[in-house]
Amino acid sequence: MTATLGSQSHLAYLALERLIVTLKLKPGALVNERQLIELSGFGRTPVREAIQKLEWQGLVVVRPRVGLQIAEIQPDDHQSIMAVRLKLEPLLARLAAENADPEKRADLLDCAQAMTAAATAGDFDAFLAADKEFDEIIEQACLNRFLISALAPLQSHSRRMWYAGATVAKMDRSVSLHVAVIRAIQQGNGKEAEAAMAALIGYLSKA
Repeated sequence: MTATLGSQSHLAYLALERLIVTLKLKPGALVNERQLIELSGFGRTPVREAIQKLEWQGLVVVRPRVGLQIAEIQPDDHQSIMAVRLKLEPLLARLAAENADPEKRADLLDCAQAMTAAATAGDFDAFLAADKEFDEIIEQACLNRFLISALAPLQSHSRRMWYAGATVAKMDRSVSLHVAVIRAIQQGNGKEAEAAMAALIGYLSKA
């Protein structure tokens, strides 16, 4: 099946977001549209739409007459971001547990397996790819577009900050806490999902 422009744009976004989050595109680096087309493997229109989303998320800065700049990491932002995530993401998890369809619950189990495999291999990039999938599945399942709009940019910034200081021990602990959230959502237990997500974000706030 031929992918729609919308899906192409989202795939281009995922490719570029992954390069930014995993520091393949360095904070502060100047890039241009042609480079991003080559790096992502997608055409001009999907990449332009991806750039717009990345700019909205604060991961890319448009510099007039200069080009595009990968946003710098601001360490002082970490606690502010996590304070918001700690308030909103437990609600997100509860809504996902209450509203997820069987397909989304099955997809989350796949994420748990991917995260566990990444931790076993010590593969930070694979873990973050699974973590992004985890966030997107829960956001699709929660059925609250305003909550999604508030959280998606914060999650991307958090992933990049986490990657900058990642260790195997941090990944192992993060995986176990993610799996607890997934298990609660899989079981449709909103209260448990809320508590498990609070534990995960609380840990990430201090990690």
